[in-house]
Amino acid sequence: MDLSKDYWENRYKESNIGWDLGKISPPLKNYFDQLTNKNLKILVPGGGNSYEAEYLHDKGFKNVYVVDLSVTALQNIKNRVPSFPSSHLIQDDFFYIDMRFDLIIEQTFFCAIHPDLRRAYATKVFEILHQNGKAVGLLFNVPLNDTKPPFGGCKNEYLEYFKPYFHIKVMEDAKNSIPPRQGKELFFIMQKKNKTNIN
Repeated sequence: MDLSKDYWENRYKESNIGWDLGKISPPLKNYFDQLTNKNLKILVPGGGNSYEAEYLHDKGFKNVYVVDLSVTALQNIKNRVPSFPSSHLIQDDFFYIDMRFDLIIEQTFFCAIHPDLRRAYATKVFEILHQNGKAVGLLFNVPLNDTKPPFGGCKNEYLEYFKPYFHIKVMEDAKNSIPPRQGKELFFIMQKKNKTNIN
């Protein structure tokens, strides 16, 4: 299974990106519209064309970052939103990021990495969040592919990865998914635990 930088770069070059909604997902838009602190340092990992980052930027959030393996995906954001800071578009592997954030947004990245990396994903999100930081986003709640992304899963599986590191504030069926994803997505809000509370 090839999920290398070249694999993702070719997917974007060929516009072979069926997961891409072409707009911000409604559950995340609804969440963002409730945020008031425009100084939050926010990361969208594996952000791709990242309409979520665009929406936040347009709403005046100053510290929005996107990391992705694909140069083309990041350039697509810059072309679409010329005012987006180039230094906030990071071409790298999420697992190598060495910065700290207040909020991490999950939108189709978790389902794109190999399932063997899911536990490492939970650990990495914990590691790069500030104290009391949050991870918020969407996870597929349905079996999908075994041999290529997107990979599916279920709530019980996800809780196994995240409960050791996070207080699960919300993990429930998304109420306003786009029609093709109705009943197939979980919306979650998780807050980082103190290290002393990890079990």
